[in-house]
Amino acid sequence: MIKLYSWGTPNGNKLHMMLEETGVAYDLIPVNLGKGEQRAPAFLSINPNGKIPAIVDTDGPDGQEFVLAESGAILVYLADKTGRFIASNERERALTLQWIMFQMGHVGPMIGQLHHFMSSAPPGNDYGVERFRKEGERLMDVLNGRLEASRHLAGAEYSIADIATWPWVRSWVHTTKQTLGPRLSLTRWYDAIEQRPATMKAIDIYNALRKRGP
Repeated sequence: MIKLYSWGTPNGNKLHMMLEETGVAYDLIPVNLGKGEQRAPAFLSINPNGKIPAIVDTDGPDGQEFVLAESGAILVYLADKTGRFIASNERERALTLQWIMFQMGHVGPMIGQLHHFMSSAPPGNDYGVERFRKEGERLMDVLNGRLEASRHLAGAEYSIADIATWPWVRSWVHTTKQTLGPRLSLTRWYDAIEQRPATMKAIDIYNALRKRGP
């Protein structure tokens, strides 16, 4: 059993998508960020960094309980555990990890900063908004270019690289109110993943958590 500590965020939604795709039994334990529950001692004992998501796998390696944080690391762990959404081929596995790192090092931070400057920063922060919006546009171009050459980010098959990235592209569209514009390959990829049953379920979970409010 996986105990998933999560909330309605793009990083949380990666794990909702993955667990719904694989059918692994899990218990969702909400960590209400608006109420500061990520800073509670009980959660900090699981992830001292105070960030969601985190998991406790009651049947971890060697049958022992295993605690893990960082959404990218958890995706790789679950992919290896289930044998799903990561290639055994060395080249494709490396590409999968490359695109996960691209999401975690670039796509997520830039879109997250854009959202902050649009919704939380004090007035007069046009420079911040424009800086992160332009960088977001550039990153969308990078993704579109990759998807012109490949059906999915790591290759022909759907992988955890797509699962890691899709919620942040969704945030670009829904949270920061940007568009995918004339990026046809990115739009094709985005729409196809949106229609997957596991993605639909994950979005329902995301929305239900957000409705709980601060």
